[in-house]
Amino acid sequence: MNHWLVKSEPFKYSWDQLVKDGKTFWNGVRNYQAAGNMKAMKKGDQIFFYHSNEGLAVVGICEVAKEYYPDHTDETGKFGMVDVKPVRPLKSPVTLADIKATPELADISLIRQSRLSVMPITPAHWKLICKMGGIKP
Repeated sequence: MNHWLVKSEPFKYSWDQLVKDGKTFWNGVRNYQAAGNMKAMKKGDQIFFYHSNEGLAVVGICEVAKEYYPDHTDETGKFGMVDVKPVRPLKSPVTLADIKATPELADISLIRQSRLSVMPITPAHWKLICKMGGIKP
């Protein structure tokens, strides 16, 4: 199983909305690197849900419910999406400031490629962020 992080602005689509919906399609990704990351996602892969712009924190874990398929909102037909469903919230959100202050996370994509909306997370980073968020991986 691989691990990932996806970003969403909470005023557009929040963790609470995902929990309420029970499942959603993750559409609108138009960056080729992020789209490539979504293509690599497999059903059951775990994903950190990160609130961007407001909150700036990992707030929950979701998982891939359906693998990459065409994004119906892309008029060019070049991009796709995956379906995700909530798994559990973190007991304590892990803020970007906390991540930046943790030397073991210095090379995480969230810092190195801050504009990337879908990124892989290493097993070591996954375990550490889970621990920081008060949950077991």
